[in-house]
Parts: sequence; C-alpha cells; structure tokens
Amino acid sequence: MVIDNASIHTSYEFLDNIERWQQQGLSIVNIAPYSPELNMIEILWRKIKYEWMPFSAYVSFKNLKESLFEILANIGKFYIVNFA
Repeated sequence: MVIDNASIHTSYEFLDNIERWQQQGLSIVNIAPYSPELNMIEILWRKIKYEWMPFSAYVSFKNLKESLFEILANIGKFYIVNFA
C-alpha cells in the first residue's frame, strides 16, 4: 500500500500496527514528503482546477459547486485521468 504523509498515516495507532500488517503480507510504502506529483488525489485536483473547471464556475459559489459535482460525477466517462 502506498501512503502519503497525512496525519492519520503518522499516528501512533497506525505506526503500532505496521509490523502486524507486514506479518500478514501487507507492504507499506511512504511517498516522499512534499511530492504532490506522486499523490493521486493531488493529480486529480490539478486536472479539475486547471483543465476541466470552466472559468464560469468561479462566478459564484453555486456555479463552483455545480461544476465540481458535474466533473466528479463524470470522471471516467467524460473526464479521464491517466496516472501513469
């Protein structure tokens, strides 16, 4: 499993379970800190903000919300992300 440096991934509860998970065959790999190019959600948000979101979305909060929901509902259909 590839994880980022979110606080939940660095918590004592999480860290205390790593050895048990490894014994069960789960490998955990941390991405480097400050590496948004390796974090899939960062890649997705960058596509939304800079490529898919129309300028008209920024006119009002209502437009922004509607545009965002339309994009999120159609990822994989009209909006494709290649993480490779």
